[in-house]
Amino acid sequence: MNFSAKPHIARWFIIITSLIITTLILWNVSLFFNQLKDAERSKVEVYAAAHRAFSKTNDVSLNPKDREARILLNELTSLQTFIIIENETIPILVYNLEDENYQPNSVLNAKEYTQEDFEALAQKFALINEPITLGYDGVDSQILFYGNSDTLSQIKYFPIALIVIVVLFLGVIYFYYVSSKQGSQSLLWAGMAKETAHQIGTPLSSLVGWTEILKTENVNPDYIAEMTKDINRLETITNRFSKIGSIPDLQKVDIIAETQEAYDYLSKRSAKFIDFKLDMPQGPLPVMLNKELYGWTFENLVKNAIDAMKGKGALTVIISRDTRFVNVKITDTGKGIPKSKFNTIFEPGYTTKKRGWGLGLSLARRIIEEYHDGRVKVSHSEIDKGTTMQISLKIVEE
Repeated sequence: MNFSAKPHIARWFIIITSLIITTLILWNVSLFFNQLKDAERSKVEVYAAAHRAFSKTNDVSLNPKDREARILLNELTSLQTFIIIENETIPILVYNLEDENYQPNSVLNAKEYTQEDFEALAQKFALINEPITLGYDGVDSQILFYGNSDTLSQIKYFPIALIVIVVLFLGVIYFYYVSSKQGSQSLLWAGMAKETAHQIGTPLSSLVGWTEILKTENVNPDYIAEMTKDINRLETITNRFSKIGSIPDLQKVDIIAETQEAYDYLSKRSAKFIDFKLDMPQGPLPVMLNKELYGWTFENLVKNAIDAMKGKGALTVIISRDTRFVNVKITDTGKGIPKSKFNTIFEPGYTTKKRGWGLGLSLARRIIEEYHDGRVKVSHSEIDKGTTMQISLKIVEE
């Protein structure tokens, strides 16, 4: 059984179950909404019937001596009045069909509206519910418009609120999944980095020993000096790998001097067809820095720039400062990056090279943003013209 597939299956199970439950709830809400709407329609029709009867009883003339008929008429009138005023939730407008001013002669539960609002309100009610004509003896003399009660209006927005809640719930699941995945990747990278440092350490110790032996032989001292530089470089790389996965020690250092050192090393060991340029201000710019990790980040960005130019072009490093930050910009004349990929290139595993794991820029962002509280980003890029990468770090005031 593939146990690694279990989280994937569980995630889809939760998502599908959530969608099924949401669909069932929305379906039941829809049924309840329609039932409540039908109930309000029936209530309004009873109101309309009472209104018709009330109008008809007003036209009835009785013999003053017919006491029982008069009592029955009064009771019927009271019942009609009760039915009419019993509605306290459904807004109703009643118009006379022959009224040229188009003003309602009866308003119920809509007293907050002005006379100018009633015409627009009647048109709104006509779109929500079919109007009801009033009259008797086959003659329609009035028309009734009615809207939805507050309860029905609130239920109408319930599905939207439910969908928002479900989307937020799924968003939490997605965030948890991404965070767990990133945590697992971070542990994997840290383990790989430490193992790499351990593996490099053994042959590196042997190289140091062989260098000492060569010093006793008749070997050109310049060769030994260059070999010693590269061995020191390997020791620096080993220290970088060993620091991945642990909180690095930050020290107050001059970023100009650190950048100059990394720049000199790379410019001497890169292709001769790369035109290196360095522009930086006078005087030190102190920042809180881990030398090994900053050098690693700078080298990653420079090597990516060289790869983008396919070993031929101009590479410019500019150091500048603003009120709070020092900015290190690395500009190449390579193939450029589409704007849609400005953030994608920092994702683990993203690479355009045939070889490589796509971890360089991801580690660079983690080193600068998580360890140094800075920022690394694509400052500017144009297709077939070049790219400018920028590292920003807070200046430490003297």
